[in-house]
Amino acid sequence: MNGATGKTFKRSLNLIDSSAIVVGSMIGSGIFIVTADMSRTLGSPGWMLLAWLITGLMTIFAAMTYGELASMMPKAGGQYIYLREAYNPLTGFLYGWTLFTVIQTGSIAAIAMAFSKFSGVLIPWISEENILFLLGPLKVSTVHLVAVLSIILLTWINTRGIKTGKTVQNTFTLTKVLVLILFLIVGFFIAKSTGLATNSEYFWQAAKLDTVTGVATPLVGMAFIAAMGSAMVGSLFTYDAWYNVTYNSAEVINPRRTIPLSLIYGTLVAAIIFVLCNIVYVKVLPLRGIPGANTVIGQGMAFATDDRLGTAAIFGIFGEYAAIIMAALIMISTFGCNNGLVLSGARVYYAMAENKLFFKKIGNLNIKGVPANGLIIQCIWACLLCLSGSYSQLLDYVIFAVLIFYALTNAGVFVLRRKWPMEERVYKAFGYPIIPAICVILSMVIMIILLIYKPDFTWPGLIIVAIGIPVYFIWKRLSPKTPAE
Repeated sequence: MNGATGKTFKRSLNLIDSSAIVVGSMIGSGIFIVTADMSRTLGSPGWMLLAWLITGLMTIFAAMTYGELASMMPKAGGQYIYLREAYNPLTGFLYGWTLFTVIQTGSIAAIAMAFSKFSGVLIPWISEENILFLLGPLKVSTVHLVAVLSIILLTWINTRGIKTGKTVQNTFTLTKVLVLILFLIVGFFIAKSTGLATNSEYFWQAAKLDTVTGVATPLVGMAFIAAMGSAMVGSLFTYDAWYNVTYNSAEVINPRRTIPLSLIYGTLVAAIIFVLCNIVYVKVLPLRGIPGANTVIGQGMAFATDDRLGTAAIFGIFGEYAAIIMAALIMISTFGCNNGLVLSGARVYYAMAENKLFFKKIGNLNIKGVPANGLIIQCIWACLLCLSGSYSQLLDYVIFAVLIFYALTNAGVFVLRRKWPMEERVYKAFGYPIIPAICVILSMVIMIILLIYKPDFTWPGLIIVAIGIPVYFIWKRLSPKTPAE
């Protein structure tokens, strides 16, 4: 119940709808792009595929663990609520703070920009070279305009109610899954196996590829471990956002059962698609190549033009039309992905406002039963990030913060088993305590690797989280107290 207006969330999301949010929020543009960078980092088809598989298993295991928390606390805000109850209000706030400032809004901005850039393949007017006006030192192009307009459109759609938002989500998720299945059929059964012979020569030979010459330097010992951890950052970004459905818990029908099942089914479907897509890449293209080569085969997976591996993979079949076909697919994929992010994120800010840790009006629902004010403030900040051009750097920085909350949430199952031993658990974490422990340990291992070998990416992320600490106490001090407090 919304105390300020008397309006309530509407329970409209069934298992299919919830699973569509999971799958749709996960499948954006990453699967068509990030493998190129992973290939340069690892230089080995076998280790690249293993990185995707490990990340996939890690995601599925975490989904199985989050299911227990979702069944115990089926409230709007999801992961924010889990962290608040398992630890303390400060921990929950730091998650919500980081989600709003960077994780959710930065992702929305980045995906909107990807949507806009690929739109430019079909509509040449949409180009970073087509400058509309100068905003101080910033150049605002037609790419920025289309990205901002896409965010505004999705925000407006989702202010119309959860039924409208879920209809868009279901439509785009189904469309892109069907098209991806078609992509896999073409890749496995029609495309030539031009990469298999070459890739078999160095399948398990890890090496760092020089971005100028393409020369492979073998990776052994700690250098290999560092490369593996660094490469997994790309796959982690691609697998991310699966937990967004937990934010919508108050709008799910029978959430204690539906959310755990949707987490498992959704992550499993996406993981299978991601791994199979990468197998297609290995089948069709040699991993190692030469930067600036004149042919798709010569460039290989590692040096595909603009890292557009999806386009390179089907180039041999569709020729120049491959770029147009893949651009259309990525536009569908990113638009649907962003709808899931826009739809879900505002529920966290709503929950924070309910706890007096965000602007009071964000805790109101509109006549359609959705947190429209939260959607609007999310839209404004994401659009500003688009225009600033800083969203990509922020996303690089925040992966460490994402892993911190990832580990804390998985560990929260252990905390709440001791803290609330008698609480009803309709669903219990599969494989407890081993699988939740694996998730925590893997997260910590990757964090340690990034701290040691990628400090430029980790410390800024920690700083973003740390800034939330004084903000929390300032907010608590300024928030009006109720008599009970």
